[in-house]
Amino acid sequence: MRKVLVFLAVAAILAAAGWAQAAARDEAPKNIILFGWDGAQREHVHQCLERGELPTLKRLSEEGALVAVDVVNGATDTKAGWSQILTGYNPEVTGVYSNGRYRDIPAGLSIFERLKAKFGQDFVCVATIGKSGHCGEINAPFKKPLKEGQSPEDAAPAPDKKAAAQPGAGKQKLGKVVEENGVKYLAFEGSPYYTMHKSCDVWEFGLAKDEKVGTRAIELLDKYKDKPFFFFVHFAEVDHSGHQKGENSKEYNDALISNDTWTGKIIDKLKELGLYEKTQVYVTADHGFDEDGKSHKYAPYVFLGTNDPKVCRAGMRQDVAPTVLARFGLDPTKAQPPTDGEDLTKPATKPVEKAPEKKAAPAGQPAPKKPKAAKKEAA
Repeated sequence: MRKVLVFLAVAAILAAAGWAQAAARDEAPKNIILFGWDGAQREHVHQCLERGELPTLKRLSEEGALVAVDVVNGATDTKAGWSQILTGYNPEVTGVYSNGRYRDIPAGLSIFERLKAKFGQDFVCVATIGKSGHCGEINAPFKKPLKEGQSPEDAAPAPDKKAAAQPGAGKQKLGKVVEENGVKYLAFEGSPYYTMHKSCDVWEFGLAKDEKVGTRAIELLDKYKDKPFFFFVHFAEVDHSGHQKGENSKEYNDALISNDTWTGKIIDKLKELGLYEKTQVYVTADHGFDEDGKSHKYAPYVFLGTNDPKVCRAGMRQDVAPTVLARFGLDPTKAQPPTDGEDLTKPATKPVEKAPEKKAAPAGQPAPKKPKAAKKEAA
């Protein structure tokens, strides 16, 4: 009888602790970490989960939710993806349509800028980014007259010292020649992240490997553990492996496992610091991958995994930023301009669009055929 009473007492304590944790997470968080699994295809992620290969994402979804996210406007590529995720706006507002058609996003539209404006300089914003191009690069806009016989390469200004010092930052050909009133100029509208990065206490890109990204994020958690924060942690290995070996390759599968492992290590650090119950974690992707392919020309199926129990529905790529902002106590509907996306913790007030299986073809052309699904490679 005594053993039964002891067991019941322990069970009651554990249940109370679980309820307390759930209640704490249900409240407005002190901190948020947004993980980017660049190029993670939704179907492949689900099959990895079925095989037990992504234990971190599984635990997060059991605590909160795992919902479908579709890309319904903007290209299924990196610049369009992260620009939309980090702002909540469609390309018509940001000016970022694709990797090849973009500009510096207008000031004040990013999560980083809005949080700094709301909470002040004691609030910490951090970005640790795997890629050196398309996500994270901070090239400034410019417009320079071309001298007679001068090449665009010679006319381009020297790169920003901070940008040039970033790991993996190589020399890029920037700008295009335009003519105004008979004068030729070399003009460049800037990288999407140029203005937003100025609001961050730390902005590092070109870190390449998941291990380097994750290790740096852990170091920065130690540094800023006593302040409220928003971290954007971007892993690039899935996308790189997909381009090199293909979506159904062992390398792509292993890279997803690596993303999950390093996400878990960062969460373990939060727990070690006593911050996990005060921190909401979101995992998403900018685009998926063409089935059994080495590109993502039309790869609109991604996801949002989280320990946030308030996330209640599927959504679109532009819904991630409003969700983060709302959980920090900001009202995205009152932003200027109001975000195109909506908070995923509330019922939608606008249609939640689903990406069609086939990309709409230009008028007069047949739609491309969807590749036959193949079984995902196990690790």
